[in-house]
Amino acid sequence: MTKILLVEDNEMNRDMLTRRLVRHGFEVCCAPDGPSGVRMSEEEQPAVILMDVALGDMDGWEATILIKRRASTANIPVIALTAHALASDRMKSVEVGCADFDTKPVDLPRLLSKINACLQGNTAA
Repeated sequence: MTKILLVEDNEMNRDMLTRRLVRHGFEVCCAPDGPSGVRMSEEEQPAVILMDVALGDMDGWEATILIKRRASTANIPVIALTAHALASDRMKSVEVGCADFDTKPVDLPRLLSKINACLQGNTAA
């Protein structure tokens, strides 16, 4: 079963997206903040990380930079999730090393397509 790490500070969003991903055959582990996401990326070695951008003290950009700096986690694709559909957010995703970018509320078929592209090594940030 393919493991996804969901880094999301909103409990309702975490629960809803976890249930939807599990129904599609994924194993999901969750981190409620950036530092936990960085730690869990190392411990869990997920196939893909879904990274909320607005996380608080350590935002998703900073967490992604730390994940990409570690040799043990550098190759894990990260998909940035944000409520803002700004071109600057997409550009920032590329700058910090994200494989792709998606907006919230999550359109599950679109997100699943991006997850599958990452799993196949086809990234499109």
